[in-house]
Order: sequence, then C-alpha cells, then structure tokens
Amino acid sequence: MTTPHTFDVSGPPAGCPHRSDRAVSAAVWPLPIHGPAFSADPRATYARLRETGPIAPVEIAPGVHGYLAVTYDAALHLLRNTPGKFAKDPAQHWRALRDGQIPPDSPALMMMQPRDNALWKDGVEHARLRGAITGSLARVDTHALAATVARIADTLIDRIAAQGHGDLMTDYADPLPMQTLISLFGCPPELGMRIVRAIAALFDTAADAAAINAELGAACLELADLKRRRPGADVTSWLLAHPAALTDAEMAQQVLLVIGAGTTPTTNLIANATLLMISDEEFSGDVFSGVRPVPDALDHVLWTDPPVATYCPLYAREPETYRGVRLEPGVPILVSFAAANTDPALGIGPRQRSGNRAHLAFSAGVRGCPAPNLARVIAETAVEHLLDRLPGLDLAVPADQLTRRPGTFHSGWAALPVTFPPVAPSTAPAPGGTS
Repeated sequence: MTTPHTFDVSGPPAGCPHRSDRAVSAAVWPLPIHGPAFSADPRATYARLRETGPIAPVEIAPGVHGYLAVTYDAALHLLRNTPGKFAKDPAQHWRALRDGQIPPDSPALMMMQPRDNALWKDGVEHARLRGAITGSLARVDTHALAATVARIADTLIDRIAAQGHGDLMTDYADPLPMQTLISLFGCPPELGMRIVRAIAALFDTAADAAAINAELGAACLELADLKRRRPGADVTSWLLAHPAALTDAEMAQQVLLVIGAGTTPTTNLIANATLLMISDEEFSGDVFSGVRPVPDALDHVLWTDPPVATYCPLYAREPETYRGVRLEPGVPILVSFAAANTDPALGIGPRQRSGNRAHLAFSAGVRGCPAPNLARVIAETAVEHLLDRLPGLDLAVPADQLTRRPGTFHSGWAALPVTFPPVAPSTAPAPGGTS
C-alpha cells in the first residue's frame, strides 16, 4: 500500500493550504514558481518538484499557494478527468479566494480569478460558451489568415530590412500576433492595441495587475458594443451572431479569452521557434545537412519550450490521492505543460518530436485549445516569412546572454537582438485597416 505524501510546511504563512501536522514523508517548503530566479531557470524548479512527487505543492505568487503537476501522466490525469473529478470555477472551488485570503492586487489573481468565459465555467455553461468560440473560430479561412499574416509580416520586416539589425521581440514577434488578432476580430487598431497590451501585461504578472484587468475588461466590452452596432465578417461579429446568445458581459469575456490565447502565447511560439532555427545547428543546418523545416521547429518548441509553460487551474471536487500525493478540495492545481512535456519518464528524443502532436502545449481533453491549427498557421507563416525575407539572420549576442520575460504562466524572451545583411523593402501593400 502506498503511503500518501504529505508536506511539512508549518513554517509558511497562514493560509497556505499545505500547513498541517500530518506525518511527513517528504519535508519540503512549497517552492516558488514566480520571481527572477524561477524565470531564469524554470527547469531546475521542475526537476526539484518532480523529486517530491508527480504533483507538488508550490507558491504560485506571494501569498498564493497551490499544487503543480510536473509529470506527463499527472497532467493527463488532471486534464482527462475534468470535468469529472476536477472542476474549473474558482468562485465555487478556490477556498482561499472565498475566504478573502488572496491579496486583491495579486498578479496570480488576475490570471486565476472567476470570469464569465468558457475557461472558468463547468457543465452546461462551459459547453454553451465553448460552443460559441469553436463555432466562430471554425469560420476563419486559414488561407486568408496566412495571407493576412504574410502581409503584416512584410510590413514589419520592411521597417528594419535596410538597417541590418533589430529586436525580434519588439519589432516582429510581439506586434505580428497582435495585429493579426486585431484584424481577425475586426477591431479598430487603437482599441485592439489597448486589449493586447493589457493581456501581455497580465501574462507578465505585472504589479499593477488590478488596474490593467479593469482596463482590459472595459476595452473588450467596448469592442462588443461596437460590433453589435456595426457587425462585419469577423470573429467578434460571429460570436455575437452565434445561437449561444451571448450577453455583452459574456461577449467581453470571450473576446478576452480568445485574444489572450492568441497573442502572447503565439508571440512566444514565433520567437522560440525562430531562435531555434537560427541558433541550433540541428535546425539551422549547413550546406551538407540542409535546414530542417519550420514545422519541425514548431513541434520541437511545443515539446521542449511551450509558449504557455503553466496554466489550466482546476480544483479537486473530493479529496483524492494520486500516486501517493493527497489532493485537497479548495486548493488550485496548475498544470505545467513545460514540465510535463519534458518529463524524463517519456524518453522522447529530438527526432521523435517532429510530427508528434502528443505534447500538451495546447492542453488536452474537453479543455484543450479550440483552434490549435490557427495558432500553427500564424506561427509557421510568420517564421517562414521572416527567414525568407532576412537570409543570414543571426543572434547579435551569445544565446546565454538572453533574458526570459518574467511570469509564472508563460515562456518567452525579454528581447531577441539580431543582425542580418540589409535587404531592400518589399513592395507588398500594408495591411488594410479594420473597423
């Protein structure tokens, strides 16, 4: 019989769900999955957590505690048993939130608080809201999407083409998904930038998260109101016309969810794949071995450095012991897609990742990403266009001098300085405006 792991955490602050007088089989303080040290080397933290068990206690943010799934099998167990054994709605199931123990300005709260969108609902409401999202995204023409991405890419590349250097984050990987989603949602550029900048700040777990969250909600509501009055051939209008009959408040939250899922994570995917293509000999190739295709690089990144490293908060409906780890109701359980995908127990080598879509970068089960193909179209088109337009692209600094963006939830770079032989601007027209 397996003895459940329990954790001696009598030292952490009151309110930590792991404070107990239970027998200790693994004495460990909840490790932080936030802050500069974690952001600099998250894999070291994942390795330490795996030593305590497949699901381990963590500090998500200062004063905010929970569990983190760090093995592939544990992640699948959680994702495949939601909504059965596990629930999503923090309003009903997050005990510390219900008891007023979560600081109102906590950056974790901004990413984990109750919202009226498909991500946080259970049962019939989840099915209704998710159906509106999947139905609307299914109407996106992927060929037209690729053409839109190419036009935006040309415009962005033209701005730096003649100078022979740039920062791939600020000059390309950040603005490209933003402008693409603004176009898809039929959003006026100024309003769209307000939305995507606020979302990026929340992913970075900004200190002023409460004010940013309020601005984000107001901007999404403004877009919903605009499209009720002036519908068009865009995702916002399709959401409004869906039989789910979304209210304005629900519309604002579905817009937030889909744009949030499509911007910062796609930025990270573009940047991580481009970095791989220009810095890893296996992918950059040479005159003898050739260059591996961009889809292979995307598969590799989705396995080894997924753009959303940790997310999908959920809650045990009843006390459960999973492989010796006791999971208590009322405590958030996060899934580390990055830790699960790189679980040594999988034994997956570099060549086994190409074309292998068994990774969890897009989550799994009924909570999986509703349109992973659209994310791949955007990222693949963006990376291919960049490499075609700027041959000789190379890092301007050694790779070990690059700094990751802060935050518990995503995996990206603060900057990617590059150099390349200057080239002439394209003659492609700039992307058309939206309304």
